[in-house]
Order: sequence, then C-alpha cells, then structure tokens
Amino acid sequence: MARLLPPPAIISQRRVVVTGLGAVTPLANGMQASWERLLEGKCGIRRLKPSSQDSDGHRSRKLSDRMTTFPTSLAGEVDRGLERAGQFPGPDSAATATSLRGTPEFIQFAMHAAKEALDMSGWRAETDRERDRAGVAIGSGIGSLEDVADCYRTLEGRGYRRLTPHFIPRILINLAAGHVAIEHGLKGPNHAVATACATGAHAIGDAFRFIKHGDADVMVCGGSEGSIHEPALAGFARMNALSTRFNEDPERASRPFDKDRDGFVLAEGAAVLVLEEMEHARDRGANIIAEVRGYGLAGDAHHIAAPTEDGDGPRRAMLSAVEESGLSPESVGYVNAHATSTPLGDAAEGRAIERVFGKRQSLLVSSTKGATGHLLGAAGSLEAAFSILALRDGVVPHTLNLATPDPTFGFTMVKGAPVRVDDLDAVMSNSFGFGGTNVSLLFSRV
Repeated sequence: MARLLPPPAIISQRRVVVTGLGAVTPLANGMQASWERLLEGKCGIRRLKPSSQDSDGHRSRKLSDRMTTFPTSLAGEVDRGLERAGQFPGPDSAATATSLRGTPEFIQFAMHAAKEALDMSGWRAETDRERDRAGVAIGSGIGSLEDVADCYRTLEGRGYRRLTPHFIPRILINLAAGHVAIEHGLKGPNHAVATACATGAHAIGDAFRFIKHGDADVMVCGGSEGSIHEPALAGFARMNALSTRFNEDPERASRPFDKDRDGFVLAEGAAVLVLEEMEHARDRGANIIAEVRGYGLAGDAHHIAAPTEDGDGPRRAMLSAVEESGLSPESVGYVNAHATSTPLGDAAEGRAIERVFGKRQSLLVSSTKGATGHLLGAAGSLEAAFSILALRDGVVPHTLNLATPDPTFGFTMVKGAPVRVDDLDAVMSNSFGFGGTNVSLLFSRV
C-alpha cells in the first residue's frame, strides 16, 4: 500500500486577510457611518407604529393594527427612502437596481452591503480565472418569514393562481448569496449558512476556511436579515425573548450585561466582508485591514434556546479560535460579546470569557447590541466588522445602557464611552445561536 503524503504545504501557509467591509444597519446605511454613530453613542432602536411614516420623517413598512396586541413594540429598523442622507434606498427608489425590485429585504440588504464591501476592497473579478477563484458565503437566520405569511394569505383569500411564481426564490436563504454571485460574476464557492444568530459569523469562518484550503482566493461573506415583521416579532415575543419593559423609552431597551436587562430587541440589516488570500491582496496593492487568525466552533447539546449556566460551549469555541490563531489568550485585548441583553445568556457568556481569559482587567469587553439591537443572522458579521474597525482605529466601542453590570467579572466592561487603546493587536467576536451553536472569530493586525 502506498504511503499517504501530507497535504500540500501551501494550504497550511495560506493566510487570509480582510480588505473590504459593507453594512446596512439600524444606525446608518454604510459601514463607516454605522461605526461613527456607534462611537458617538447613538442608538438605532425606535418604537414601531402601525403607520407608513413617523413624524420625524423616518419611513417604515406598513404594520397592521395587530401589532398593538404584542407585548413589545420596539425594533432596530433600517431607515427606508432617501429623505435624509445615509438612509437605505427603498424598493421603489431610483437608487435601487431593477434586478432587486420585488426581492425580499434580506436579499436587498445583502446586495447593498456586498457592493460597499467590494468597493472598499477595490477589487472586481475581471478575468475568467478571477471569476472562478472568487465566491460568496452569505446566510440569513430566518430569511423572509413575511413572504411565507403572505403566501398563506394569498392561497386562502385569492387562490393558487394568484400566488407569485417568485415565492420559492424569495424565501430560499441561499438566494442572498446567489444574487450577489450573479451581480458580480463570482463563480467560486457559492455557500449559504442558516445557524440562527451565529449565521454571519459561521459564514465568515467558512469563507476563511475556503480560502485557507485553496478553494478560493477571494470570498464575499456575511449575514443579512430582514426581520421586522409580524411573524418574527410575535414568535420571539411568545418565547419571552424580547424586551418588554421599555416600550415608552426605546433607546434604553437593549442593555447587555446590565442588571435591568429583560430581553433582546429585534433588529435588521446586513454586514458583508471581503476576504482574500494574503498574497493575492498584496500583489494587487490592496489596503489590508486585518487578518483572520482563528475560527472556533462548538455545540452545547443542551437546550434549543437556553445556554448552559457555565457557558461551556462558548468557552470551547473561544479556546478553539485562540488555538488555531497561534496566539496566546493574553494577546487578545478586546472581545465583542454576543451578549444580547438576556438575563441568562449574558451571564453565561461572561463566565465563559472569564474562564478563557482569566480575571484580567486589561481585557476589554463590550456588546454593540445596546446600540443596534439584535440583527439575528447578520449580528455575527456586523459585530465582526465592528471588531475589525476597533482593531484598525485603536478604539473599543462601549456597551450602550450599561449602568450597573450584573453579574460582575474580572475583566473590564466598557461602558459610558469608547476607550482608546494604543496597543490593540488582536480582537475576538463571539456569536451564539438557538440550538446551541457557538462561534468565535479572532482577528489580528497584519
């Protein structure tokens, strides 16, 4: 029998870097604008109303009066229309490509974020070889539940022949990746992830592995969610997962790690990264923002929605990311926590972070969900992007609404204002989802 040879050395030597970021968020339309508003302490959470336009000019979708029976009326909603600079173009806007009109919002958000990320990277596939070596990995946690609800209403009220033939393409989660690939001619790996609130992080990690293992040289990756509609709001509310105590004061509702937290605030949007093999990026003179160093995964095998109290799954995911990175835990200066503002989840993650990194006051921890709400399948990619920008700019964002930490831990929770860090060399972003799925991504300076 022939002796098995080891994998080609080039595979283990392929390093992966970040060259582009794009986002559509409740804070702003655009990655840099969202980052600036985050550091300014702005909040993208507002009270939803069963009307088409609020008094401040914010354009919203039409919500039915059934909303008044829900125990929560808050959301981190993306601004529609072009009434104010920085808003997301509505589906009927001249700024929205014809190919996107009639597509669900999670696809529209993904398309806009992907274009921004590619624009920042300065790269486009121009040859057959480049198209074959570039792929897409974009997922969504729940896709378009609104279309599923509309389908049943159509069948019951108007009959089979009135159902749009686009129904199935509108609800398939992989169609966000499909649209991005078609728009930009990317013929490499075409991949979609649906792992609840860990989706965006899994997509980045999988894309990292595709490049590292030689399947692609460039990957456009992340998560997208168009989730502010009645089925999602009602469903999460019935799980007692949403904040209900701050309906009259929306900007105080999402308060990760705070003693008064009572659930998360549903939000929507997208964040997309461009990853490249390092030499590919260097050869074309790209601006390298950060390097992807570690991708850790672990499962709880415990409960469909609740974490273990000791956060063992998150602990193992973080340790796995650190191990793959080749760095020591002491090298990590900032952790962007998954912390969604739930009593059990935030405490479990804090315990896990402390077990991995020890009681080290030099470790800074914050959750940006205080400002954005919880973007579900897009949360992991948005928070990875925020972590990368913290690394780039040497500034750690604070947790909005964190007044009294409960419980307290041996690391430093960043509250009140961002913190400037001159020697921030490595950062981690955590994402956990229903079903007990846990992901940690580790990024460093190059």
